[in-house]
Amino acid sequence: MSTQVYKIRLKKGDEVIVRLGKDKGKTGKVTATHPRLNKVTVEGVNIAKKHVKPNKAYPQGDIVEITRPIWVSKVSIVDLSSKKATKIGYKQVNDKKVRVYKSSGKEIK
Repeated sequence: MSTQVYKIRLKKGDEVIVRLGKDKGKTGKVTATHPRLNKVTVEGVNIAKKHVKPNKAYPQGDIVEITRPIWVSKVSIVDLSSKKATKIGYKQVNDKKVRVYKSSGKEIK
């Protein structure tokens, strides 16, 4: 496993849209970022089925649907004003570095 840590501009809670793959066009909130893997977990996207052996939580065993991480390059943040995908830029405001939408220049909340 590589020890490289990637710079991920997305943060937990950001609204993103999937640009590539089987879930193309789906939107959802980022639930987790994985900088060492260069991936993010988005709710409702990249759902996989996992077979679980019998345990206390599942006495009979079960097939559980879990959300798997997706590559950062496959998702883009959604500009909430225009509802379109855009890139993330940075701007200095009052000695503070803030994230902004590249398309509109508005600050990301």
